[in-house]
Amino acid sequence: MREALRGLTTRGRSFLAAAVAAALSALILGEKDLLRVAILLGVLPLLAALYVGRSRYKLACSRSLQPQRVPVGASSRVVLRLQNMSRLPTGTLLLEDRLPYALGSRPRVVLERLGAHQASSVAYTVRADVRGRYEVGPLVIRLTDPFGLCELTRAFPSVDPLTVIPQVTPLPNVRLTGEYAGTGESRARSVAVHGEDDAATREYRRGDDLRRVHWKSTARTGELMVRREEQPWESRATVVLDTRAFAHRGEGPTASFEWAVSAAASIAVHLRGAGYKLRLVSDSGIDVNANEVGGEGLLLDYLAEVRLSQRGDVATLVERVRQRSDGGLVIALLGTLTSTEAELLAGLRGNGATCVAFLVDSSTWLNLTPQAREEANHAHGAAALGLMQSGWRVVGVEHGSKLPALWPQAARGSQGFAWRAVMAETVTGGVR
Repeated sequence: MREALRGLTTRGRSFLAAAVAAALSALILGEKDLLRVAILLGVLPLLAALYVGRSRYKLACSRSLQPQRVPVGASSRVVLRLQNMSRLPTGTLLLEDRLPYALGSRPRVVLERLGAHQASSVAYTVRADVRGRYEVGPLVIRLTDPFGLCELTRAFPSVDPLTVIPQVTPLPNVRLTGEYAGTGESRARSVAVHGEDDAATREYRRGDDLRRVHWKSTARTGELMVRREEQPWESRATVVLDTRAFAHRGEGPTASFEWAVSAAASIAVHLRGAGYKLRLVSDSGIDVNANEVGGEGLLLDYLAEVRLSQRGDVATLVERVRQRSDGGLVIALLGTLTSTEAELLAGLRGNGATCVAFLVDSSTWLNLTPQAREEANHAHGAAALGLMQSGWRVVGVEHGSKLPALWPQAARGSQGFAWRAVMAETVTGGVR
């Protein structure tokens, strides 16, 4: 009751002040009718405080997010359900859900009245343009009586997580050759992203079941061929994300790092849908196998929270990838590299791996002077040439580049004479 009295509004306090003034006047003037008015004015705020105080502890609240995981720029619908657990109806309720700054301003919703054991739902939408994991809540409710004499605040401690994942862009279906990895009787061979129905076969041996004869291969080779008893091949891919802070430029959702994170998410989802056993690695400590049920969601959750690393380096990145690397396809989203760092990345070409680099020229995210631009282009060209000389396929990325347009370039075994000529000429010009 004491807390309810502290919740009296300006109107309620004015009623009490008027009651005291009327009571003093009644005593001085000897007017009994004026004393009755004073009693009425004093009782009304007290009854309002009692009314609000009783209903304060009789409310139940639940919150649901639809959906709980949304891409950058998309909206999620937040539904609040309140139920009056008491026999008394409530007054007007003002609902305010606390939100992080990135999700916008706090929504305020007015709920007129809840009858005895009555429930009602209200909804609002939130939208985030920045990746991350945010907490929605707690909910704050302001309870008032019908006359507006008393107002109390109640906070429900529960919060619900909202995960804002990177934007996933659909990629075109191209024949991106990777490498099968396996052991046993077989040897590594290339496979298209979407896979061709090419059964693993071997020559017929005495005692083999004739039901295992592969007639298509038999007709092609002229010898009796049978399907293998086991198929050890599995297409594997490792997506590598460069999180070094000094390798990226720009700020906010348009930074070069955000482009790389979105590209990593898009490529990972695309390859996983194509049947690859997928692994995501970064120099900041992320190492995720997305091969289980719900693996895609786990991978996107990690990418939702990944941040630039001040201590990251290429040597650490190479070491992390090689710890559990056993061939397959390696696709790296790399920021600015030096020639020395490009040479370190050559270590990932071992064990029959096919390596593709999306080399982000983060200097294009800056406004540079002509001389600084020329120096940046020279350094970028030298790094790209170093990667290609070590057997990498290199796809250049500049500010404004769209991943779906660049993706087909990753399927080419050579970057073409134009790229090589430009790189060589740039390096030669720098030497002169």
